[in-house]
Amino acid sequence: MWRKDGVAFVDPPEVPFIRNAETVIPMIKAVKFVSVPTRDQDRALAFYVEKLGFRVVTDQPFGEQRWIELRVPGAETGVVLFTPQGHEERIGGFMNMAFTADDVRKTYEELSARGVEFVQPPKTEHWGTSAVFKDPDGNTFVLSSK
Repeated sequence: MWRKDGVAFVDPPEVPFIRNAETVIPMIKAVKFVSVPTRDQDRALAFYVEKLGFRVVTDQPFGEQRWIELRVPGAETGVVLFTPQGHEERIGGFMNMAFTADDVRKTYEELSARGVEFVQPPKTEHWGTSAVFKDPDGNTFVLSSK
């Protein structure tokens, strides 16, 4: 609760705000999508849909490439298979994002059986369990417990 000119205000708990004496400004609420750079969009699309189980939200022309937006079942954040012009050097690097799984070891076994290449098998630390896999372009991702 906060007050202005003697009037009490209560913000909805799900909406973060910045306050000053004159205004209330809604802040960022979520990540809409993350971009995964790729050399071959068709090969990447097959990997993310067939091997990882993502679903296609949109696949449409976008300049010389396509805008391919995927969704992890049960998640709100999208994964876009797109490489901005001039950023080709990003392809094949360590991605600064992580996927989560309820059971990293079981997910590792299932994805390995589907042909996903892991560069680090599941490893348990004091904070949780993680593994590292890569896509056909060599982009590497952490798979982590929640």
